[in-house]
Amino acid sequence: MKKKGILNGPLSKVVASLGHTDRLVICDSGLPIPRNSEVIDISLTKNIPRFVDTLKIILEELAVEEAIIAVEIEKKNKMVLNEINSLINGIKIKKIPHEKFKELTRQNGTTVFVRTGEATPYANIILVAGVTFN
Repeated sequence: MKKKGILNGPLSKVVASLGHTDRLVICDSGLPIPRNSEVIDISLTKNIPRFVDTLKIILEELAVEEAIIAVEIEKKNKMVLNEINSLINGIKIKKIPHEKFKELTRQNGTTVFVRTGEATPYANIILVAGVTFN
């Protein structure tokens, strides 16, 4: 039995199998997820687990070279944006319109979606996997 880190088996396996430039989307409960995409749905109920709690745990195990968020979060969800900024130390954050964010999640290369119970607007992020030997 695993003692620490990501305890969810499917999520742990996905994080361990990501390669350089693969993308992992951590999303709120409302983001449209393309059909036939790999989804790890960890939502239990409204706001459980929270987006930020999920992001924090994943960042402990995943090498990330870039994060992508929707620019709308700056006006519509400042609290979550502040939490993202406190967790994303030294990682480039790219901000794009939410419609472009959704388009990007529909393109090839998005490896997996992690759906949380988050019920606040624009609590979504694309993590672009980095490497640990640079």
